[in-house]
Amino acid sequence: MGGMTTAAQLMAFCGVVGLGAMSPGPDLAVVVRRSAVRGRAEGMAAATGVATGVFLWAVAAAAGVAALVATVPVVLTTIRYVGAAYLAYLGIRALLAAIRPPETGPGAVPGSTGGAFRDGLLCNALNPKAAVFFLALLPQFLPAHPGTLETLTLSLLAVAVTLLWFYTVANLVAVFRRVFDRSGVRRALDGLSGAALLGLGARLAFVRS
Repeated sequence: MGGMTTAAQLMAFCGVVGLGAMSPGPDLAVVVRRSAVRGRAEGMAAATGVATGVFLWAVAAAAGVAALVATVPVVLTTIRYVGAAYLAYLGIRALLAAIRPPETGPGAVPGSTGGAFRDGLLCNALNPKAAVFFLALLPQFLPAHPGTLETLTLSLLAVAVTLLWFYTVANLVAVFRRVFDRSGVRRALDGLSGAALLGLGARLAFVRS
């Protein structure tokens, strides 16, 4: 699409990115679990990690790097399997937390906003579907030869929309943290989120879109 991006096109871009962020997936699972088990700060740190991954993929798509990822089978396959392995690791960790005694469970172990940020970042950055999403989306809203300003504007808009959604999720879930602090509820949440992350990892590894 040639020329400058109009306000209507920017709104449309934000809408598509928002729908992508809202779709159920590993990003949402990680933010919800961190918010419920560890609290608002870690939920927002995980959300920031996800948004950082979005920024990296958006810039990579605009720079042509995502096209390489999406078209070279070995690169795409490597990212896919590493991402699946990381999701499996997070899932197993959550399942182990569900079966530990309360005194050694997640409630007794100090959390880490840095670890939450890392989980959010890696979940997004190691998801090849994010590369394909931005590779398909960005060219529709950028001129044929985009400059730094156009690329940076769309990338930051993608980050802002992602942060808005996941910060909202983190804060809403954190409101009910007292409920999640109950041992039985926390075990159930860890078990469900662990199973969900394992399922998402298996889907990423074995189901080709």
